[in-house]
Amino acid sequence: MKKNGILNSEISKVLADLGHTDQIIIGDCGLPIPQGVKKIDLALEIGEPKFIDVLNVVLKEMQIEKYFLANEVKEKNKGQLEEIEKSMGKTELEWLSHEELKQQSQRVKAIIRTGEATPYSNIILQSGVIF
Repeated sequence: MKKNGILNSEISKVLADLGHTDQIIIGDCGLPIPQGVKKIDLALEIGEPKFIDVLNVVLKEMQIEKYFLANEVKEKNKGQLEEIEKSMGKTELEWLSHEELKQQSQRVKAIIRTGEATPYSNIILQSGVIF
């Protein structure tokens, strides 16, 4: 049994398998999952687990060089945006439309589904390198 870090075996495996520029998504419970993309479903009930809680745990173990958010979060979910920016610090941010985010979701290694039920609580995390 792992002593610390992410205990979810699917998330731990996905993170260990990532290479430079590979991407994953942490999403709300409404984000559609494209056919053929690995879904790691953490949703227990509406609101649990929270998107930001899952993001903060993943950030402890994943080297991230860039992240992507949908422009719509700026107007539709300002509180979530503030939490994301606080968690991500000075990491490079690239904006796209929600439709573009959904298109990009077809090329990610995995989507981690949370119980979050607030609009546009989705993030694409792009893997960096540790050297």
